[in-house]
Amino acid sequence: MFLDDGQNENADRMIRASLAQLTNNISPAAVMLTYVDWLSSLAVSPGKQMSLIQKALKKQFRLSAWTARSAFEPDAEPCIEPLPQDRRFRHESWQLFPYNVIYQGFLLHQQWWFNATTGLRGLSPHHEQALEFGARQWLDMWAPSNFLLTNPQVLGKTVNSGGTNLIQGWHHLVDDWQRNMLGKKPAGAEDYVVGDNVGITPGKVVFRNHLMELIQYAPTTSQVHAEPVLIIPAWIMKHYILDLSPPNSLVKYLVDQGHTVFMISWRNPTGEDRNLELDDYRRQGIMDSLEVIGEVVPDSKVHAVGYCLGGTLLAIAAAAMARDGDERLASLTMFAAQTDFREAGELMLFIDDKQLAFLEDVMWSQGVLDTKQMAGAFQLLRSNDLIWSRMVNSYLLGERQPMNDLMAWNADATRMPYRMHSEYLRRLFLNNDFAEGRFSVDNKPVAINAIRVPIFAVGTERDHVAPWRSIYKIHLLADTDELTFLLTSGGHNAGIVSPPERTRRHYRMSTMHGHDAYVDPDLWLARTPVNQGSWWPAWQAWLADHSGPKTSPPELGSTHYPPLGDAPGTYVLQE
Repeated sequence: MFLDDGQNENADRMIRASLAQLTNNISPAAVMLTYVDWLSSLAVSPGKQMSLIQKALKKQFRLSAWTARSAFEPDAEPCIEPLPQDRRFRHESWQLFPYNVIYQGFLLHQQWWFNATTGLRGLSPHHEQALEFGARQWLDMWAPSNFLLTNPQVLGKTVNSGGTNLIQGWHHLVDDWQRNMLGKKPAGAEDYVVGDNVGITPGKVVFRNHLMELIQYAPTTSQVHAEPVLIIPAWIMKHYILDLSPPNSLVKYLVDQGHTVFMISWRNPTGEDRNLELDDYRRQGIMDSLEVIGEVVPDSKVHAVGYCLGGTLLAIAAAAMARDGDERLASLTMFAAQTDFREAGELMLFIDDKQLAFLEDVMWSQGVLDTKQMAGAFQLLRSNDLIWSRMVNSYLLGERQPMNDLMAWNADATRMPYRMHSEYLRRLFLNNDFAEGRFSVDNKPVAINAIRVPIFAVGTERDHVAPWRSIYKIHLLADTDELTFLLTSGGHNAGIVSPPERTRRHYRMSTMHGHDAYVDPDLWLARTPVNQGSWWPAWQAWLADHSGPKTSPPELGSTHYPPLGDAPGTYVLQE
């Protein structure tokens, strides 16, 4: 009995999906091609080979000379400094012999491998980046800071505490393993409960469909700006990242400043939602929300705000609305949201045709991209901070990092539907269809330069998910008369959650008008002055300037859309 082509293809997909469980969802074919490309390029580059041999000998000589000198000069300048973001060897105990030699040798070895995996003529840029990333991950795993006998800070604590740190670390390890096996949240996350101490800004759910609940927040001022604000978070995250505990809640901050705020709370999809499309999120999310807001706050335009993937979708929706003459938007704000994906950072290392085909087979078998699979990719982008440093602190030093509301939120992940996520990765990340004019809505192409409303774009300095220079590209795509770009300190999440009380934060901000010449990002960074403090007040002032005169607050809901329940709603509670 023979199988038809469809059955044979499904059998192949099931085999690849099973294989993914052993490879942590990394395509073996993609990895093999990367290394074959590197080895074949290196094999026909004897000059590069000779250069690497010379560099290895020079580094060995430098380390030997420095070791001899440091024996007589304890304060001798090191022969290599860690990168600014590398905090592994900052403790003073690393300057003691022999640990200073150990960490210096490691850094020189790391530098040699960077030279070995980059600058090789003929090597594909994508393969070069993937190879350098893979080598860095491998070396980070074997860093001397990760092991008891080569980490002087851990050894010192072990001696001083009589080994109690290792006993405590063992308890942490067992606890984490049990939590992982049982699907529980990390230790301390149970102290942050949605609707109890996070996500507690008062409001009502005024609309619900299969994909989202729309929350309208209650006013706290006697007068409000006439034009409401609609916030569209990414469905890769739960909406309360913008409504954490009250001191860290952007929603509360906006409401207290006299804004009427609506927020989409996305449903957590299951395997039954496998065929949801990206356009379903546009129609049932953004467009349905605008319809409801038009009933609750009639005759008013809307300030739309999109975060991450929600910002990308908002830009697509705004471009389609502009194309069709829909003038319901007053302005567009995008938090850490990309519209051009050609330089989307190290996340692109996980995105090529072979890797996407492999990932699609995994999602096809499950119906969704699981939360653990998604979290693993993001952790690799910051493995030193999110994996190895955490393991050293928790299991070797026996010290738990205190849980906070943002960390607890980060552990409350959501899934991604198979069809939507595949479409998003292929059409936006891989093919860059939106920025290059090939993305269609209702079978007609959409373009960012159709958007005419004022745009406010926010990037963060240490964003590993949406690098700020990638976000900055909106200057090349938009054709609005007013585009404000703000760059804030912090990363993809911590940079956005920046309440005014955090005085150690800083930001840069400038506005480009239609007649202004383009400035490249590096020149912009050099010439734009730094402002100390949170960026929230600056954006809120911009928002207020673009809003109408103040008026009495609207009722919560309307005749056609009566309140369905209290905020934060029911979808946010779905596991």
